[in-house]
Amino acid sequence: MTSKILIIEDQDSIRMNLLELLDAEGYEVMGAENGRVGVELAREFHPEVIISDIVMPELDGYGVLQALRQDPTTATIPFVFLTAKADKSDLRQGMNLGADDYLVKPFAQHELLDAISARLDKHSQVSAHFEQKLDELRNNITASLPHEFLTPLTVILSASEILTLHSDQLTAAEVPEFGERIRTSALRLLRLIRNFLLYSQLELAAFDANKAEVLRGLHASDVRTVIADVAVRLAQQVNRAGDLQLELQDATISIEPSHLGKIAEELLDNAFRYSSPGSLVRIQCATEDERILVLAVMDRGRGMTRAQITQVGAYMQFEREQYEQQGQGLGLTIAKRLAELHGGELTIESVPGQLTTVRVVLPTRD
Repeated sequence: MTSKILIIEDQDSIRMNLLELLDAEGYEVMGAENGRVGVELAREFHPEVIISDIVMPELDGYGVLQALRQDPTTATIPFVFLTAKADKSDLRQGMNLGADDYLVKPFAQHELLDAISARLDKHSQVSAHFEQKLDELRNNITASLPHEFLTPLTVILSASEILTLHSDQLTAAEVPEFGERIRTSALRLLRLIRNFLLYSQLELAAFDANKAEVLRGLHASDVRTVIADVAVRLAQQVNRAGDLQLELQDATISIEPSHLGKIAEELLDNAFRYSSPGSLVRIQCATEDERILVLAVMDRGRGMTRAQITQVGAYMQFEREQYEQQGQGLGLTIAKRLAELHGGELTIESVPGQLTTVRVVLPTRD
């Protein structure tokens, strides 16, 4: 397929020369006489590479780049500035806006062709990698959804069938028991659905800066309040309130409260799930050097081997067999992806059967 190139240049002679050159090289070319027209053409035709002058009427090259980077449909198109301006501050301004390359006038034909070829190759590699990840995500979700969803759905169906068809044979005490089974399984199913949806969003955001920016949000969190609320609620749900130990420092951090709460929820859920009732589960949170927040969850449960730790975040963890037997399922991956989304990281230290510590480090501000 012929690659489409958009040239945005207000000088007619330069624009026509570039269009003729690239047409002779086999590219499908389009020309725009100013920035405003260039933005319209980019949104309509979605070229593989955009070559744009900086100083132009109506909308300059910086404005063109900024407009295209803010539009999800054009945000990832490789963008090369073609300019007579070679000042470092100009170069830095363009790069900060997301430019991929610069060509300073005058330039040789091979320099232009090499720049286009390099952008096309890189764009092709990124697109192929992105499509591969999408295919893996689709395949793993398709393989795992039936298994993960059938368990709570089966309980809901069987319990509701008994209540509907055989309620006359149940005692007064048994009716609320079956109702509670339905409620518990429905909540589990709801959480599974939300986790799969969130995981899908996070995976796509890992390869799309615009999706990541939207998902990241602009809110701040009161660390102590958010984590304490999540921890107490979860401990009560699993009847482990007496096992929970909170060591939380007052702090405010630039992260969506729902994201911070989700990280804490998934780490604590794993700690409770894979440790025995009566054993301590400790959650600590404190700032270091006023620059980073360290959230750590410790338990003395089953633990993880080194091999299992290295596979956290891998696509294979959607495998039901691994999820159930190794205890490193979707929750840890979501926590890891959320930490990375906000410029942090998740690490795990574990001695199987003795002590496991999952630590999340987050910057306190953008």
